[in-house]
Amino acid sequence: MRRFLGLVLTLAILAGAAYLLWPVLKNAQRYAALLSAPTPTARSLPNPLPGTRFVDTWGGARSQGRTHEGVDIFAKRGTPIRATTRGIVLNVGPNTLGGRTVMLLGPGGQRHYYAHLERYPDLKRGDWVQAGDVVGYVGDSGNAKGTPPHLHYGIYTGGGAINPYPLLRQN
Repeated sequence: MRRFLGLVLTLAILAGAAYLLWPVLKNAQRYAALLSAPTPTARSLPNPLPGTRFVDTWGGARSQGRTHEGVDIFAKRGTPIRATTRGIVLNVGPNTLGGRTVMLLGPGGQRHYYAHLERYPDLKRGDWVQAGDVVGYVGDSGNAKGTPPHLHYGIYTGGGAINPYPLLRQN
């Protein structure tokens, strides 16, 4: 009888541990699947501002000898910005150049950067988003202050920035 109770107690502890660890294990599984997923290919990403047209502004001259590492998509202030891919929120917050920004970790470990936002939705670091979820609203924050409202969208890999223009579908 004592052996049986010991076995039942051990099983109960293991079941409780599994129950408590399940969310952590599930997130680890999702994270691993995200990192091993293929990166976007030509014209495979939706426009983060559906219904707007844009041109390739990659490589354009910027202040202090910099070049533009993304595309600018102009839209009315406050227009919802949609995630181009599923991913995990790495950062929600301001920086000097981008102003209010959101950074998502997407398939293949690429980071998707949304900048010059007017405001944020209810997002925080560690949240999972799906393609099409709202990640911000068009504005002119950061070094874009005083320019027409727009989204700066960039994609970064371990080797640096890549041009998102060929990856985005035009409307």
